[in-house]
Amino acid sequence: MKAFDLTFHSPEENLACDEALLELCEQDPQQESLRLWEPARHFVVLGYGTESCRAVNLPACRRRAVPVLRRLSGGGAVLQGPGCLNYSLVLRSDRAPALGSVARTNAAVMELQRRAIEPLLDGPIRIQGDTDLTLGNLKFSGNSQRRWRRALLFHGTFLLEVNLPLMQELLPVPERQPAYRRNRPHIAFVTRLPVYAIRLKQALREAWGARGDHAEIPSARIRELARDRYSSRDWNFRC
Repeated sequence: MKAFDLTFHSPEENLACDEALLELCEQDPQQESLRLWEPARHFVVLGYGTESCRAVNLPACRRRAVPVLRRLSGGGAVLQGPGCLNYSLVLRSDRAPALGSVARTNAAVMELQRRAIEPLLDGPIRIQGDTDLTLGNLKFSGNSQRRWRRALLFHGTFLLEVNLPLMQELLPVPERQPAYRRNRPHIAFVTRLPVYAIRLKQALREAWGARGDHAEIPSARIRELARDRYSSRDWNFRC
């Protein structure tokens, strides 16, 4: 598996990169990859089926000049920005029987992630909901997936130095939530992971056996997707 750190300047290109890498792996089984990226500016990202008018405080986003975009995978709305370490894992779905369905993939990937990260901390990490990682009952990582015929994208965010008050301002408590959340507001539900980004990146690379920085970067396709899909109002705003 190929591994690389690659953060684009624009939020749209960062989202487009995930889809472009998924396309590569769908076409070529040698294109499995682990991408790590850290955004320099704040933006809100909706899940594929999330209604923007219900999941985001749009007036607050406009006041703050925080873009609202939509990703390829499911799940709820999240705040991206400085202090967020993101990973994008692109795998062939026939790599192992555990990747044969949504539920089995969730279980397999989250358990591997949990085992990789737990030695960096003093206490245990729990998997709660479908794809949350928590310290106690406080969430520090949310994850989601998108499946195509031959390949899948599994990606997520680790909250290292996230702006929790801004998250509270821009994102209402979601209507759909895991039982362990108990309707808590973000500031009482989310926590920061007390790990340096460099150590977390190394743990993820080792867990997935991902090495090198020679992955093929489909730059032209990324620019095309960023322009035609991830910058499109029709794509980003559906109520």
